[in-house]
Amino acid sequence: MLPWTHLATALAPGGDTLRLLRRGDEFSIRLADGNELMNSRLGGSERALATLALERVSGRPAACVLIGGLGMGFTLRAAQEVAPPDARLIVSEIVPELVEWADLHMAAVFGDCLADARVEVQAGDVLAAIRGARREFDAILLDVDNGPDGLTRAGNDALYGEEGLRSARRALVPGGVLAVWSAAPDPAFSKRLSRCGFEVGAHTVRAGRTKRGARHTIWIAARTDS
Repeated sequence: MLPWTHLATALAPGGDTLRLLRRGDEFSIRLADGNELMNSRLGGSERALATLALERVSGRPAACVLIGGLGMGFTLRAAQEVAPPDARLIVSEIVPELVEWADLHMAAVFGDCLADARVEVQAGDVLAAIRGARREFDAILLDVDNGPDGLTRAGNDALYGEEGLRSARRALVPGGVLAVWSAAPDPAFSKRLSRCGFEVGAHTVRAGRTKRGARHTIWIAARTDS
C-alpha cells in the first residue's frame, strides 16, 4: 500500500492544526492527533446534505444557499448539480488555506467548481454570517466539525446550541431549510431543533457511494412559519 504524503499544514482559529495528506489519488484532511475530518473517497453523506435540503426548496426563483464549510467540496458540487442557473451559492470557510488547497493540491477533486458564476467563497466563520442575516437564505447547509455531538472545536458549540439555532432560523426565509451533517445520530439535537422552531426530519445516509461503510446523519429542519 502506498504511504501517505504530507502536502500542507494550516492553523485553524482556536489553535487546531489541520494537515493535508495524499496517497495516490486519495486525499485526507486530519487534525494533528490523527483524527480524520474528511476524505476524498467518502463524500456520499456530504452530497446528501445538499440534495436533501435543496429538494425542499426546489422551484424557488433566485434561491440563496449558505454552505458552512468548503471541505473537499462535496456539498458544493452536489448543490451545483441541482441548483437553478439563477441560484446564489455562498460558501463560508473559516480556514482560508482550504480554499488554496482546492486549487493548489486538490484540483483533480474540485475541478472547476469554484469558477462557477453562482459561487461566492467568503473567508470567515459561518456563525457570523448567520447572525448577520435576517430572512436572507432559502437554505443553510452546515457541515462543520463532526456535527453537534462530535465537536473537535469547542467554539462550534455556539453554532449548534439553542442560540445558534435560533439565529439560523432568523436567517432563513419562511419555509427555508436548515440542513446539518453529523458523524453520529443525536436525539437530543433533534429535540433542540424542535424547541427552536423547526419541523425536523433525521436521515441516515452512507458515508461512501456503496452500501458498505460508515453511516452518517443528516437533519433537515424547516422553518414553517410566515
